[in-house]
Amino acid sequence: MHKTRLPLRTWFWAAYLVSTFHPGISAKQLQRQLGIGCHETAWAMLHKLRAAMVAPEREFLKGEVEIDEFFLGGHEDGLKGGRQHGKKVLVGAAIEVRGRGSGRLRLQVLPNSQATTLEAFTEATTASGAIVHTDGLFSYGGLAKLGYEHRPRKVASVAADEQLLPRVHRAISNLKAWMHGTHRRVSPEHMPVYLDEYVFRHNRRGTPMAGFQTLLGLGLTHDPVTYREIIDRAA
Repeated sequence: MHKTRLPLRTWFWAAYLVSTFHPGISAKQLQRQLGIGCHETAWAMLHKLRAAMVAPEREFLKGEVEIDEFFLGGHEDGLKGGRQHGKKVLVGAAIEVRGRGSGRLRLQVLPNSQATTLEAFTEATTASGAIVHTDGLFSYGGLAKLGYEHRPRKVASVAADEQLLPRVHRAISNLKAWMHGTHRRVSPEHMPVYLDEYVFRHNRRGTPMAGFQTLLGLGLTHDPVTYREIIDRAA
């Protein structure tokens, strides 16, 4: 809100809508809801709010954690073969096991699926000593040496009525549905802040009003983000 020309009431309504509206809200929807004249203004407001959705000192995931990686992005014509991903973005996902349900989620754009990358993602999201469930990808093979109780599972070992990594796969499926249903298309340069929004919403899905209060509080702990900084990501 630093040096904003919009009324603070408009900002509070924007924070309320983005944190409590179940399917999320796009810039075009926010523009209509709040009567903002310029689409770019609504778009920048959402980006500034997303930049405040990550707690500077958030805790590591604990207990049992499922970890997987996946490609995120729309269909592209002319691509052939399973490894031809075009402009799709590789994303790492880690989620806590809470009985049959899911706990906190972490998402992060990854440069590749090499061992050093996946190990760094695990160390950045998951507390040492946690039980980590992954698929049989070779790149996860060094997690035990990093202090984790690694329990890999191969597809061939899973029964017909089971899922390999049910909680993280459910989170990935819900993320893709949310991206397509609410935002339709997200450029790779801005993908990290959309992932931050989804994590924020997932981790507070049971207490949306607490999410609104948390967003306002976190906004006070972050430095202001300028419009130039936002658009420079796409440069």
